[in-house]
Amino acid sequence: MRLIPAICLILLTATSAFALDDEAERYVKLALQLGEYDPDYVDAYLGPDEWAQEAKDNLRSKDDLAEAISSLLLDLKNLSLTDAESVSRHRALLRKVRAMDTRIRMVNGETFSFAEEARLIYDVNLPDYDFSEFDRVIDEIENLMPGDGDLAERVDAFRNSLVIPEDARDAVMKKAIDECRQRSAKHISLPSSERFTLEYVHDQSWTGYNWYQGENESLMQINVDFPTKVDFAVGLGCHEGYPGHHVWNVLVENRLLKENGWIEFSIFPLFSPAGLIGEGSANYGVDLAFPGSEKIEFERDVLFPLAGLDPEKAAIVDRLNKLTVRLGHAATATAQLYLDGEISREEAIEQRRKYGLTSRARAEQAVRFIDQYRSYVLNYSLGQDIVREYIESQGDDQQSRWEAFERLLTELSSASDMTNH
Repeated sequence: MRLIPAICLILLTATSAFALDDEAERYVKLALQLGEYDPDYVDAYLGPDEWAQEAKDNLRSKDDLAEAISSLLLDLKNLSLTDAESVSRHRALLRKVRAMDTRIRMVNGETFSFAEEARLIYDVNLPDYDFSEFDRVIDEIENLMPGDGDLAERVDAFRNSLVIPEDARDAVMKKAIDECRQRSAKHISLPSSERFTLEYVHDQSWTGYNWYQGENESLMQINVDFPTKVDFAVGLGCHEGYPGHHVWNVLVENRLLKENGWIEFSIFPLFSPAGLIGEGSANYGVDLAFPGSEKIEFERDVLFPLAGLDPEKAAIVDRLNKLTVRLGHAATATAQLYLDGEISREEAIEQRRKYGLTSRARAEQAVRFIDQYRSYVLNYSLGQDIVREYIESQGDDQQSRWEAFERLLTELSSASDMTNH
């Protein structure tokens, strides 16, 4: 008699898993088709080759695809589950499909406000941005970088004195990435086969990108349209590599796709709630791997000399970077105004030049990024804030934070879960 409830629970759990498996397969196949119309949508795909080919050979019209995605969203909303693991998995899948539904509607010409995009795709409610707060940071930077003329030009000129000579660039980048890797390996175990390839590219709207190839391998690219500064090396090594995107993708592939057999994790959509987790954790990963003054000390003692640059400038760079971090939300604020039609493209470029403290050319690149990726820009600063607050609420010591960080990368949480914890 006592076995009957246990058997029923096992059968119910299995039934829930089978139902989710079917819906997850529908999701992956529809996501592949959306990727045919939305070229930035699929960031990586690790599933069956025949599904990818089928998406091309039997591509629905945009309207039919929108209807199929809407139908999946409705079916998921009506799916009732009881066991905790299935409930968590179902919630995460539902949010992914909601984001996918929003993207196909955008492909079909529907418009959303920036705040609506943020909520429907990234599961986050935007704060109110106040440019007067950014202006106060600008005043502090004026005091740090005194002189005549435009502040952005002065800061840009100073940063140009930190350019890594081209013949030293590869050595500096690889040294920084290796340090990020060693520090992460002390806390997160990865397969012995994990690896990455580093490439230098041109003509992109981004400065760095990690293209996950599957089987624990990534292609890490650096856009060298603009000279590479020495203080960029550690940031890129952590963000794109360790403990950032590369580590995240390896953990997801091995734990969620291979071990759990959850096919929805065979596809990595760029525009989904995972985008905020990915970018937020990658940015926070820099501070996690290099707590306190350890980043600037490594740069001063190792990277500056390797690049043939003056280590005495490291202290100024550190103070400047700590101030400019507080300007990070200005990029989101500008994107919101620009995409909502409240400022022109030219005004957006000028705002990015002023609050990004950069050249006109780099400001144009920043707006080009907004044009291409839209509200995705919020994931860097707002995502980092949300991840930081959540991780640091889990413990005061570094070990507790590393453990919480690793859990976050494979938990089925999104922004609303972390802000309501």
